[in-house]
Amino acid sequence: MDTSCFSETLPSNRFWEKYSRIPDCYSSLEEVTEALQKAGLESSNLIIGVDFTKSNLWTGKQSYNGLSLHHLGETKNPYEQAISIIGKTLGHFDEDNLIPCFGFGDASTHDKLVFSFCPDERPCNGIEEVLALYKELVPRVQLSGPSSFAPIIQKAVEIVQKSGNLYHVLLIIADGQVTACRSENISYQEKCTIEAIQWASNFPLSIVLVGVGDGPWDLASKYDDFLPLRRFDNFQFVNFTEIMSMSMPDAIKEAQFALKALMEIPLQLAAIQGLGTPDSFVPQFRSTVQPPL
Repeated sequence: MDTSCFSETLPSNRFWEKYSRIPDCYSSLEEVTEALQKAGLESSNLIIGVDFTKSNLWTGKQSYNGLSLHHLGETKNPYEQAISIIGKTLGHFDEDNLIPCFGFGDASTHDKLVFSFCPDERPCNGIEEVLALYKELVPRVQLSGPSSFAPIIQKAVEIVQKSGNLYHVLLIIADGQVTACRSENISYQEKCTIEAIQWASNFPLSIVLVGVGDGPWDLASKYDDFLPLRRFDNFQFVNFTEIMSMSMPDAIKEAQFALKALMEIPLQLAAIQGLGTPDSFVPQFRSTVQPPL
């Protein structure tokens, strides 16, 4: 992470060193939670965005036995696993346990909007309701596309602004990267996603993209490490499939996934403290539709 752009707003390099070190040596979710507390995380509010693009039907060919990544069975699919693990970890920091949840990329939203998991756009009451509503929605959702993270990021910023700029973590779970052009030119979806990530860096919002399925993930990695024109490094990419395919006990894999997803949060919080008061402007556009019936 390049911290040079914060040299005028943060005290010193020693400040960054203090808050950037979360050792990669945990064997349980409880240990990860304790490490985040010691690193300075006091409270957070979780927002969840779930990818319902059509590629979910085939991007589990190698990593999920050829099943749709949204397949509902006796064991949790990758989306359910990721939601459960992050929910358990961040749940300790969420005071009201209310979680706004949205889907994107289906036939009702495409790359323009998101749909709320709840008909009245209310937040879900805890991870248990998130998972229950997810199971209800999956059979009704018509997978579509194209893929863009801009709508869910814009929605998250709207929620942050309406909360009075409280700190939030946006968890995006997706099966692949944003729709790209076959030529070397940047696609419309990439352009919108890049601009949304840059805009979101003006607000107390951390964005965590969890990649499920076979990928590819080269563009997601670029968003994480090389995206310019941001007030702070607000984006973290985690390859869920790679971590969960490791030869180690499930509890350790879950802890490693949670750590990779959340380990930049203390450093991001430090950067947010130097942002000052975010813009109070709330964009007036139709961003959300009702869940599929």
